[in-house]
Amino acid sequence: MRYLYALLIFVPVTIVAKMMGASETVIFLLAAAAILPLSGLLGTATEEVAGYTGSTVGGLLNATLGNFAELVIAILALRAGLVDLVKASITGSILGNLLLVLGASLLAGGLKHKTQRFNANLAGMSASLLVITVIGLVVPAVFDSLHPDPTHAKTRLISVWVAGVLILGYALSLVYSMGTHKAVFGEGGDVAHHETVPHWSLKKAVTVLVVAAAAIGVMSEMLVGATEHAVASLGMSEIFVGLVLIPIIGNAAEHSSAVLMAMKNRMDLAVGIAAGSSIQVALLIAPVLVLI
Repeated sequence: MRYLYALLIFVPVTIVAKMMGASETVIFLLAAAAILPLSGLLGTATEEVAGYTGSTVGGLLNATLGNFAELVIAILALRAGLVDLVKASITGSILGNLLLVLGASLLAGGLKHKTQRFNANLAGMSASLLVITVIGLVVPAVFDSLHPDPTHAKTRLISVWVAGVLILGYALSLVYSMGTHKAVFGEGGDVAHHETVPHWSLKKAVTVLVVAAAAIGVMSEMLVGATEHAVASLGMSEIFVGLVLIPIIGNAAEHSSAVLMAMKNRMDLAVGIAAGSSIQVALLIAPVLVLI
């Protein structure tokens, strides 16, 4: 890990290269190299915070900070009129976290540990919230197809109400998991994981978590910007860029953190990061973008 942190030098190098007007290809490579150590640092900080707060809060913090950069990028894309790109990136982010991140975590953890356990209550709540997500995202589309209207005025009104309900549902899920029923969301792994002693103070862990997430946001924005320019010159579609490339690049922090936690047999934290990130995108990020 110490050798990985040596790659942090690429963070200022990328910023300098961007300011000096380097080519998009150079910025892409430098930003990709910078995200690797930052993601490792974010994973370490997440584990330290989880040592104080538990896997539920730790996973929520990681997902929130990881999705913040994606929200900023989506808002900027909306202001630029790239609606199809934003819709594709939201869909790709949800699928990427559920299939790629969670799948890679289960594979990596399973290769290293014979048996892994996770909290069934956490998985059950995640599945229920995702069902609500599907219903919420489908309702406006079904309404629009059944009530054709060139102005789409009623569909927009329905979308706003659905967005509000989804945000409320997400807020209530946080109250349920971290408030009224906090005890049922304890880690489902071995006892040793419950007794893991953090090596950092809580203040240091939170500070590193926030700084690493902010740096990842800056690097991700540069990386995504360079990627869009590169694929545009190759004639790739906006939908492909949003559905495949941007989610993989933008969610690099969640990818590495979840896999790292799974390899350390912290499956509750890995599931919390992967599923929690998808739920947050669907129940919070997407509705917020609708309102914006």
